Amino acid sequence: MQQIPLAIGTPPLPTFDTYLPGPNAAAVEHLRELVPPAPPVYLWGAQGSGKTHLLRALAYRLQQQGLRVGWFDAADPQPWELLPEWSLVVIDRCEALDSAAQHAAFALFVEATGQGVQLAAAGSLPPVDLPLRDDLRTRLGWGHVFALQPLSEEQTRAALRREADRRGVFLSDEVMDHLLRRFARDMGFLMNLLDRLDHYALSRSRAITVPLLRSMLAEEGQAA
Repeated sequence: MQQIPLAIGTPPLPTFDTYLPGPNAAAVEHLRELVPPAPPVYLWGAQGSGKTHLLRALAYRLQQQGLRVGWFDAADPQPWELLPEWSLVVIDRCEALDSAAQHAAFALFVEATGQGVQLAAAGSLPPVDLPLRDDLRTRLGWGHVFALQPLSEEQTRAALRREADRRGVFLSDEVMDHLLRRFARDMGFLMNLLDRLDHYALSRSRAITVPLLRSMLAEEGQAA
C-alpha cells in the first residue's frame, strides 16, 4: 500500500490532458466528471491501453481538489488498511491478485463502500472473466465498467508526436515508422522509450535518428 503523493509519476504527469482518448472518450469523460462517492469504476483492457494512466489521472484530479487517495497494487503486501482521510481507493492489476490479496481487496471494498469512499479499479480482463473469488468479481462489476481499446496506428503517431513536441524534440517519419514497426502499440512502453531516447540524445548532443535509437537499445541489451 502507498499513499499517493501529489506529484505522481514523472513529466508529463498522467493527467486527463496527457491522455489521448481515441476510442476511450466515454471512459475519460466519466472519470473527468466523477464526484465521490459514486458507484465503483472498473477499467479493463490490454496492456498499454491506458488503464493505470486514467486511474492516476483520476487520483491526481481529486488530489488537486484537496482530497486524499490510497493506491493498492496486486503486488503490495498485506495488510491493506483503509485510512479515514481517504476519499478514493484504487486497486490496480486486479487480474494478478493472489488469494491473500483477493481477501484483502474484498475486505477493503466492503469497508470503503460502507464508509462512502469512492472505489476505482483496473485489470486486463472484464470482471466476469477475472480469476478471482466470486464475491470480489461481483463487486468489481457492480458499478461502471469500461473496456479500453488501444489506439490506432494513426492515433499512436499523434500521441508520440504530441509528446515529442512537448519536449521540443523532432521525431522524423523514419524514426516514427521504425518505432511502430518494431514495437507494439503499448503507449506506456512507447512513452518510456521516448523518454529514454530523449535523455540519450541529449547526453550525446545528437538528433534522434534510427541509428541513435539502435545504439541506445544495443547499450541496454535490447534488440533494435
